[in-house]
Amino acid sequence: MLGIRTIRCNLSRFVILARTHLIFSHFELTHFANLTVERPLSSKFSTAFSSFSTSSLETAITPKHLKEPEECSSDNDDNGSDMENDDDDDDDVRGLNLSDDGLFQDAKTIVNILQESSDNRVKMKSKIEQCGVKVSQELVLEVLSRVRNDWEAAFTFFLWAARQPGYAHSVREYHSMISILGKMRKFDTAWVLIDEMRGVKTGVSLVTPQTLLIMIRKYCAVHDVGRAINTFYAYKRFKFDMGIEEFQSLLSALCRYKNVQDAEQLMYCNKAVFPLNTKSYNIVLNGWCNLIGSPRESERVWREMSKRGIRFDVVSYASMLSCYSKAGSLYRVLRLYKQMKKIGIEPDRKVYNAVIHALAKGRLVNEAFNLMKAMEEKGVAPNIVTYNSLIKPLCRARKVEEAKGVFDDMLKRCISPTIRTYHAFFRILRTGEEVFALLEKMRKMGCQPINDTYIMLIRKFCRWRQLENVFKLWDEMSENGISPDRSSYIVLIHGLFLNGELDAAHKYYTEMKEKQLLPEPKIDEMLQTWLSNKQIAEGQTTESRSNQCQTTELRSNQLDCSQSREQTRGIPKRSHERNFIRQAETRKVVRERGFSFWEP
Repeated sequence: MLGIRTIRCNLSRFVILARTHLIFSHFELTHFANLTVERPLSSKFSTAFSSFSTSSLETAITPKHLKEPEECSSDNDDNGSDMENDDDDDDDVRGLNLSDDGLFQDAKTIVNILQESSDNRVKMKSKIEQCGVKVSQELVLEVLSRVRNDWEAAFTFFLWAARQPGYAHSVREYHSMISILGKMRKFDTAWVLIDEMRGVKTGVSLVTPQTLLIMIRKYCAVHDVGRAINTFYAYKRFKFDMGIEEFQSLLSALCRYKNVQDAEQLMYCNKAVFPLNTKSYNIVLNGWCNLIGSPRESERVWREMSKRGIRFDVVSYASMLSCYSKAGSLYRVLRLYKQMKKIGIEPDRKVYNAVIHALAKGRLVNEAFNLMKAMEEKGVAPNIVTYNSLIKPLCRARKVEEAKGVFDDMLKRCISPTIRTYHAFFRILRTGEEVFALLEKMRKMGCQPINDTYIMLIRKFCRWRQLENVFKLWDEMSENGISPDRSSYIVLIHGLFLNGELDAAHKYYTEMKEKQLLPEPKIDEMLQTWLSNKQIAEGQTTESRSNQCQTTELRSNQLDCSQSREQTRGIPKRSHERNFIRQAETRKVVRERGFSFWEP
């Protein structure tokens, strides 16, 4: 009952938003030229892995793509935790696999200029103007992809490229820049770019529904549900359709960043306009199953679907199976799997992957392999997620040889490992030599490390107190064109702090804030406490030294006075008077010549 009251209480808020559509302060027409950018706010494993083949895999692995939540079930690992990471929305900022060496070098030249001059924007603009690089759409996309975590550098380059003769930004370049600005919470600047896309000068609008969907996702990423809904109603302003598919895209964006409760309330609130159906429910169900990872809430939605007569499909079952699988409830997985087959719903690849993962996690590896064979006999070919569903539990159980066997079988089928595959192996390594050996083999097989890879390894080396390897990886990130994001800085700073490298931690935290990345309150509090204590300690040290100097000087003066008295006792009175008169005359001469009394 309490949950129902909470939903009813919150529904009124969304009804008001839906009816009033809010006031679009973002849509004030501001000419782009007048833009003012706002400023913010085991060795055994090593031996086994060395036999992995590299000849059959030449395909480069691009950054991970996100699927729509209704399509995600067991494919999303770790309870969907990675979905919270804003890098997952960088599918709008992806670079290209540059085959042209000249284009690759041009991109590298631009990125080096942007990184070297990050603290001096005037110098950056000057160097870019003098670099002599010819601008193209491929070059712009690649550069934006590499500097996506430094919005000022990306925006400086974006504006410069727009002014080059013979070049004009296309929809894709605009989307990349808008995605970067949204990620860094520069929403006003992003809306100004959208205003320019409307083609006030040219009369041709480049704005598409995808443009607004990017903004919806970025608002959802920072949990600003009100503005996300507000942007959805902007579809009318741009004369786009606002049908059930667009509404479901809004629900997907909300669930994608764990605003699942808000998505569920919004779905019920708008049931008169957008009727409840299986797909809408599947989006919310998948949010509770794979993004939040709550079997209790998932079962509640499941019962609600049954009560309202909403038909379950294979996606519904895949979401529930994935939830139970990740929760380690093998009994529930097998029971639901049996129930699904009994009512005549044929399992798809996602269903098989969830059951295989549950079996492997329950250490029933042989049964998992048997199910994979049965899956193939049914005409459903295993994919990389199927193999990852086996490799990850085997690695967690430290069954290295069996995990290697699964990896070899995957290569024989010409299935390219993803970064998630290598992450499973990285987690069980125990020495720095093994880590760098696997990194090298991964690159040879065409899979490049991403931000998440470096974050995981930096955290591991900090835990091992191998700070030399930490800084080696940090430098390697920049060399590989990966700009550290907020998560990278936080992991590095926290690791340095725990290792007693407080000055270095403060240095990188200052660098992080200079890049206008959102500060971390806990780290801020720790460093402020450390700085205060450091200043107090330095003040006490200075005071102690001053006291020591004063004590020494006092003792020296006392000694001089006692020696003077002893010497004076033996001098006749008349001689003493002559000495006094001579000293007085000396002082008078010194004053007349303008010298300081204590000057030699």
